[in-house]
Amino acid sequence: MSIAVAGALAMALAVTCALVGPYARLRVPGSRHPDARALVAGGWRRPLWQWEGVRAGCALVVLLLASAVGLPALAAAAGLLAPSVLIRLRADAAARRARIATTRLLRAAEAVLRSGGALPEALRRALEASDDQLARRPFAEALRAFDLGAPLDEALRSAAATTRDRRARMALETLAIGVALRLPGARAGLLVAAVTDRLAFEERLDEEIRARTSGLRSQVLLLAALVPGIAAYLAVTVPSLGVTLSAPLGRTVLVPAAIALELLGIVASRRAVESVLR
Repeated sequence: MSIAVAGALAMALAVTCALVGPYARLRVPGSRHPDARALVAGGWRRPLWQWEGVRAGCALVVLLLASAVGLPALAAAAGLLAPSVLIRLRADAAARRARIATTRLLRAAEAVLRSGGALPEALRRALEASDDQLARRPFAEALRAFDLGAPLDEALRSAAATTRDRRARMALETLAIGVALRLPGARAGLLVAAVTDRLAFEERLDEEIRARTSGLRSQVLLLAALVPGIAAYLAVTVPSLGVTLSAPLGRTVLVPAAIALELLGIVASRRAVESVLR
């Protein structure tokens, strides 16, 4: 970049700042970070700027390692996406554990209700017995709102509206219906038992689907690793193919397209299985 071009860019930036300056006090609508929910579910407790620093560091490391291959732009993109993919996988695993913990939490609340306790007391005892933070959060928020003076049914409905877990939402809405109908402890225990049985059935169904699809998912990952392995083997044994892949056409079109198709196949297969499990 010449000095004239740099000066022109600096002048354009100065003019833009001068024009936008009078409107600097206008509020710009904020946007939620795309990884925010996954970071919370995955256990990330640090600020978002530190997460962006981790992503930038991964991109820089991958870019430096892959600079000799001739795919710097693609490597940088992979380095940026890898932390997000990993935290989403961790969030999915935490969500599966939370679904199981929610069923156990409701079982504990059902036992207290059947013994004659009130619903707030049953939820408090169930929360004390549970150590899963994702499963505890919506019920703890409902109890916190109830302690601050909100009606229990409204607190349960508010917590159900803010949670993303369909099963926890169903349980909270059912509890809110029981509170609105003023059911006694024994009948409320029967209501909670019906919800818990439904959640337990869905857990068994999920386990069966995962067992039936585990072989298919392993085959997808094996094929995804087999194709690049064959390509690398042929690139070494067939000189003409190696020259083609190392040429600008291979570096900018063929190899990026192959990697994109590999990732697309893996993501599509995972989404197909997860859509059935949800």
